[in-house]
Amino acid sequence: MVKREEGQLIAVVGGSGFVGRHTVRALAQRGYRVRAVVRRPDLAGHLQPMGSVGQIHAVQGNVRYPDSIARALEGADGVVNLVGILAKTGAQTFDTVHTSGARTVAQAARAAGARRLVHVSALGCSTTSAGQYGRTKAAGEAAVQDAFPEGVILRPSLVFGPEDDLFNRFAAMARMSPFLPLIGGGRTRFQPIYVGDVATAIANACEGRAIPGTIYELGGPEVLSFRALLDRTQLHTGRNRRYLPLPFWLAKLVAALTAPLPNAFRPLTVDQVRMLQSDNVVGASALAEGRTIQGLGIAGPHAIDTIVPGYLESYRVKGQYSHYRG
Repeated sequence: MVKREEGQLIAVVGGSGFVGRHTVRALAQRGYRVRAVVRRPDLAGHLQPMGSVGQIHAVQGNVRYPDSIARALEGADGVVNLVGILAKTGAQTFDTVHTSGARTVAQAARAAGARRLVHVSALGCSTTSAGQYGRTKAAGEAAVQDAFPEGVILRPSLVFGPEDDLFNRFAAMARMSPFLPLIGGGRTRFQPIYVGDVATAIANACEGRAIPGTIYELGGPEVLSFRALLDRTQLHTGRNRRYLPLPFWLAKLVAALTAPLPNAFRPLTVDQVRMLQSDNVVGASALAEGRTIQGLGIAGPHAIDTIVPGYLESYRVKGQYSHYRG
């Protein structure tokens, strides 16, 4: 492990989110002081028990307001940017969060004198991506490379874990609906990675175990089709729902018709359907060059079947702990 000074301060922008809370815990366990930069510090109290007294502190910061980020990053030795959205909500647009927001954090990290910046992007992002999500993520990477060239960029595939919006969403659909949508024939491939492994990779990069200025692609030990992900969900919840094939054009139409609904009640957005048209796996060049999760010191990332059954238990047909009751 790389030697570091005790009590270094790492600012985690977006520290109260799904990946954020695991990252805060991983950094605190290594002795870092952690400053969670969030829009609502009053709602980030759940982070404090992850460290010792005074080790974790939440402060206000919004990537749409550069001054707030500049204040939040003052004195930070390292910065982690985890801010991202899957769908537009009010002023939170893809451009303002993924592109302008990434530039704001990188510039503020440079101005604050931070020694390291870890920017979490998304696997498969590209300036030619079919979805706006992927295009703005790629633009955000370019902004980071321009403002903080030695920054490390991590591109995870779908991230799973107890609070995810992946297996939990499928499980909730299987509990409520007699069928599950098989979009595009269910052939799109993914390489889901456990959130704890992503957090470990981020912490390792903060310790200097990543090559500066490098883009790493993070995927788990299995490559699965969209249908296989649904199969695993059904297996671990004890369900047996039928699949309803939906061609991409029809899935986009359904997504467009449900656009007026709150994001929490929409099955998918049009942009998400577009993303489903492309595989989301670690590329050959990243594998050949060692720019993977293994290259960040994680030799054996967790498999889906070692993590997912535990948190999908509450979705089982007879409820949580049903297998204990017989």
